[in-house]
Amino acid sequence: MTETYADLIAAEDVLLFVNAAVTSTGQREFRSQAYQQRLSLDFLHEYVRVNYRTVYAASLALDINDHNAARVVEQLLRTAGEASGEQRRTEGRLIAARLARLPPQRVYRLFRALRAAKVGNRRTRAILRDWLAARPDLGHDAVKYRAGLKTAARHFHLPLTTTTGTGTATGTAPPAAGELGDFLFKPGVRPRYEHPLLDAYRRAHYEQGAVYELPFTVAEGFAARHGVAREAFVERIAPRMTRLERLRTQREAGADGAGAAVRTDLSVMPLTRLALYALSLTTDERVRRRAELTGALRSAARRAAGPYAGTWGRVAAVLDDSYSASGSGVKRRRPLAVALGGHFLLEALAAPGTYGAWWTSGRTDPLLVRPYGPTPLGMRVIDALEYAPERLVVVSDGWDNAPPGLAGEVLRVWRTRLDRERRTSVVHLNPVYEADGFDVRRLAASVPTAGIRDAEDLPALVEIAQFAEGRTGLAELQAYLDRRIESFLRTYERGGAT
Repeated sequence: MTETYADLIAAEDVLLFVNAAVTSTGQREFRSQAYQQRLSLDFLHEYVRVNYRTVYAASLALDINDHNAARVVEQLLRTAGEASGEQRRTEGRLIAARLARLPPQRVYRLFRALRAAKVGNRRTRAILRDWLAARPDLGHDAVKYRAGLKTAARHFHLPLTTTTGTGTATGTAPPAAGELGDFLFKPGVRPRYEHPLLDAYRRAHYEQGAVYELPFTVAEGFAARHGVAREAFVERIAPRMTRLERLRTQREAGADGAGAAVRTDLSVMPLTRLALYALSLTTDERVRRRAELTGALRSAARRAAGPYAGTWGRVAAVLDDSYSASGSGVKRRRPLAVALGGHFLLEALAAPGTYGAWWTSGRTDPLLVRPYGPTPLGMRVIDALEYAPERLVVVSDGWDNAPPGLAGEVLRVWRTRLDRERRTSVVHLNPVYEADGFDVRRLAASVPTAGIRDAEDLPALVEIAQFAEGRTGLAELQAYLDRRIESFLRTYERGGAT
């Protein structure tokens, strides 16, 4: 009995960490400061790494956010001496697969963190060397991530040769031998470079036309130096913008986002990013662009649902648009965006014509939601249960305050008195990490709760939430993690990670 209890405690510890690694980025939240978030994360990373190192490494195969994924990689590389040979082999594969999925700026930031920690062992150098070798175009990286690449080459003694980088991202050949080294460490030595981006960077110092051959974020600085008007610069650089750069600059072209030069196809945007963009618009803009925004959100939701579209049966959702959904200054409207994205995703997952949604404010138009008022979760849960759904999904920070605690009591009575056969599956997804409690806030002990950061992860998080009911131990959780690791590594090794 003691072993069973210990397994349950271990499973709870691991789920605490997973919830934190999914939701928290160490930034200020509505009810906690950044330093509190960081201290809480520091403790959980240290605790789980020391006590459950295998599971700690396995979290790289889960839907944890990029901030914590980079943190896990850093901790594993810094403490390689604590791992057995078998653990190091598995960790190496997981680290390589996760680095391939991380944005390059995060990996270069990781290089700097490892340098500051004075980590430079052979294993770390091999992992980073392989990541650099897989980069599509190191000439592009040398221009866009100059400081990070310099750090990697200097501290980890990584070769910058013609065999590094394939040169396929920008349709160019890899830099000639010695060019990257001269560009990074001996600027001004060469009168010209063979690689077009390296040479464009050199010419952009004195030639305005070369600015428009550079990546957008690099070109911005040169345009300001040359005194180019912002509107003219954006219009001319538009062909070189990424999708997200187009989205960020689209509103600069006019109140309605008009201007073909900076228009982006919203239908291909990720769901949560698109929800954040929609919420950043004024009410009038949302009304005017209703068809475009709604169509784009539904298209993104169908992509996120994938093969699960229409398979969840009758679904009811309780979605939090109270004032606390406004988030914080650094995560503005993030909780509300997760709820909005979740609304359209649950609509796609439900059987056609069976989805019902209840916002805490009582609004019925999802496109016009805004963070306002208290959080009467209990009343909305009652409304949703009356709909007799097969699945009830609550997306909220869990601060039920109108009246306080009603949602938890309703769900307790529902589970213990009215639905003992568990005809309705209830899951609570919380987009806000509670630093003081080392977990996301829960509605009731009988309701499985999981942290969520991106609405796209909702199907996978509903699956992992089953382990949060306190009835499964570490063995079942480890089996689930093993399946995720196998799938994660298979996808990477077949070339799917890029």
